[in-house]
Amino acid sequence: MAAGLHASLFDTAFGRCALAWSEQGLTAVRLPAASDAQTLAALTGRSVGGSVACDVPVTPPSDWPDFVHRAVADIQAHLLGQPRELLDLPLDMSGTPDFERRVWLEARKLAPGQTCTYGELARELGEPGAMRAVGQALGHNPWPLVVPCHRVLAAGGKLGGFSAPGGSETKRRLLVLEAGMVRREGQLF
Repeated sequence: MAAGLHASLFDTAFGRCALAWSEQGLTAVRLPAASDAQTLAALTGRSVGGSVACDVPVTPPSDWPDFVHRAVADIQAHLLGQPRELLDLPLDMSGTPDFERRVWLEARKLAPGQTCTYGELARELGEPGAMRAVGQALGHNPWPLVVPCHRVLAAGGKLGGFSAPGGSETKRRLLVLEAGMVRREGQLF
């Protein structure tokens, strides 16, 4: 990662997550891995001699910018079952290819409890034959939850893949959590 980036770990109901940011916005969000070191290292995807390392300085909460405090609070609340759309969190998309940017911005429109398929997302982008490319772009999503790639399913309502730790099981847990957040018409509670 480039200079000027910062990272931090924070506790959630799902375990310790991590995020990285620049002055422009969030550069990455990571769901919990097997250890804090692995969660932080996933921010950069860096492995050293079989062990993981993070080459971004870990910044204490007292030095976080306001949008990082908001991101942490909103992600914590969301993973407790209190719906947050996370749309106001700024993302640093510098250097992002146009197609991936379009996929991620379209996926951000999916509210908690709402899902679509890779094919439906491709059609929304005006690229109906690009289901696989949509899946690949979502597999490279550096902001799980903030760009809710877990809400995009395979054809026939199958889960499909999920590149976060825990894979499809984590995707299922997130979808079950969010299904409980949605008030259906006629529901009293």
